[in-house]
Amino acid sequence: MTRFPLFCCTAALLAAGAAQAQVGATIDLGTTGVGAHLVLPITPGLNGRLGVNYFKHDFTKRSGLVEYNLDGKLQTADALLDWYPRAGSGFRLTAGVLYNNTRFDAVAAPDQLGTFRLNGAQYSGADVGLLVGKVDFRKAAPYLGIGWGNALNTERGWSFGGDLGVFHQGSARVSLRSERCVALSALCERLARDVAAEQARLADDASDYKVYPVLRASLSYRF
Repeated sequence: MTRFPLFCCTAALLAAGAAQAQVGATIDLGTTGVGAHLVLPITPGLNGRLGVNYFKHDFTKRSGLVEYNLDGKLQTADALLDWYPRAGSGFRLTAGVLYNNTRFDAVAAPDQLGTFRLNGAQYSGADVGLLVGKVDFRKAAPYLGIGWGNALNTERGWSFGGDLGVFHQGSARVSLRSERCVALSALCERLARDVAAEQARLADDASDYKVYPVLRASLSYRF
């Protein structure tokens, strides 16, 4: 994360704000999973938030004629700046950056006959062995959004808030390979070419997730 200047600048601003008495914390739930954030003041109309989020999501997805079982772990850490245009209002504009450690581990499932159709060619399950892959995204993802609530705007106690925004994680990075191919070398070489074509197809399907929506509710406490 040290490669991303915004993280460093934001951390420095938050450290300066920490000298003040106001400190808040939030527990979050939404499309980024379960999360927690520390809220600190920077100026009267500007807060900083540092937090982590986690969401485990297992599902199946069909790409071409292949069905994949996906084991997803959405893991992010964010550094956010909340600007409140009107004093005393809970409405905020938010910008920041996420460290995006999200990844999906994929295992292809054969059809009911125990075969795979890869790039138009049919293979037996024994020939393919185990077809496994991984999908992840670039680590630095900028965030823009709006929200409501200010954990530092009330006396000590609880309050509610929410975020609506997006972060841009770019094109998916996809790898797909066949393990344990026990066929003749010529067949294994053809299989490798067809797997490469399926990898490109899967990467194209995953391009729909360049922009990830963020919708979450927060329970805040001011110390």
